[in-house]
Amino acid sequence: MTLTSTRVALVAVMLLLTASVSAAQETTYQARLAVVPLDVAMQSTIAGAGDVRGTLEGRTLVLNGQFSGLRSSATVARLHVSAVRGMRGTAVADLTVSPAIEGTVTGRVELTPPQLTALSEGRLYVQLHSEKAPDGNLWGWLLLVPARAGGGER
Repeated sequence: MTLTSTRVALVAVMLLLTASVSAAQETTYQARLAVVPLDVAMQSTIAGAGDVRGTLEGRTLVLNGQFSGLRSSATVARLHVSAVRGMRGTAVADLTVSPAIEGTVTGRVELTPPQLTALSEGRLYVQLHSEKAPDGNLWGWLLLVPARAGGGER
């Protein structure tokens, strides 16, 4: 093996190790968007489904998702934190949402240390509001996507 070949091989190994470390530092979360708790009167205004995937890059949570089946156009989407998973909480960040009955929800949120703890404990959720459901139409709790034994996600 020549000196040049050795250097090329060494650089390739270093690049692979750097990529592996970067991938290991990103943690992925998934939320299934479903209708908020509702009563009989709300059945005519609330419907739909979707999902949101979140990637934690350092302290920045990057959110990308989609929704469909709303009975009226989406108006806002927010990231919320709750004291207990499954209960309504406080909005902590506005997200970008398509103003339609189907579309996307995206955002980049710099999390505080307490919000990072809430995320790791499954207490952060995405809530989407619509014209006919201004107090919330869909919500979904961001839960950790377990890594596979060989690396990567399920």
